[in-house]
Amino acid sequence: MAKIFDCITEELQDFIAAQQLFFVGSAPLSPTGHVNLSPKGFDCFRILSPNQVAYLDLTGSGNETSAHLQENGRITFMFCAFAEPPCILRLYGQGNTILPNSPDWNSLYSLFSPIPGNRQIIVADIQKVQTSCGFGVPLYEYQGQRQILVNWASKRGEEGVREYQQQKNLVSLDGLATPLSKLL
Repeated sequence: MAKIFDCITEELQDFIAAQQLFFVGSAPLSPTGHVNLSPKGFDCFRILSPNQVAYLDLTGSGNETSAHLQENGRITFMFCAFAEPPCILRLYGQGNTILPNSPDWNSLYSLFSPIPGNRQIIVADIQKVQTSCGFGVPLYEYQGQRQILVNWASKRGEEGVREYQQQKNLVSLDGLATPLSKLL
C-alpha cells in the first residue's frame, strides 16, 4: 500500500542509489498542452538533501521538462524496482533549470561524472514523497547503459552539440521557450 513521507528517508535514498533508470514527469499549464514523461539513465541523479535532488540532463530531441519548469515549476520523479523487492517511488516537487552560465553550475556540476552531451542541471525541491507496492512491475535484468548518446555527442563535439541544441531544444512541443533560448 502507498505510504507518504515528508522527505527522502535514508532507506529511500538507498533504493534510489540502486536504480539504473528513473522517469521525469512535467506538464505545461495549458489543458491542451502535452504531458511529458522522460526516461533517464546513466549515473546522473543526485540527492542533495532529504528534500532536494538534482540530475544532469543530457541533450535530447526535445527539452520539454525545462520549458515546463520555466513556466510552472512542477516536476515528478519516479523510480521503479525492476528486481526484488518490488517498489515504486515518486518524488513530487518544484524544480528549476541550471544552465552552464549560472553561478550555481560549477558547484552542482562537480557532483557528477562528466558525460558528453550534457546541457543543463535540473534541481528540484521535494515536497512530497510517496511509495507504492510495485507488484505489477515486471522483473527485468539490467544489462548496461546504452552508449549511443555518449558516442553521438563525442563525435559531434561541444560545438556540434550546441548547434543541435539550438535547432531542437529552444522551444517545447507546445511553443514554450526553454531556458536554453536565453543562453544559445
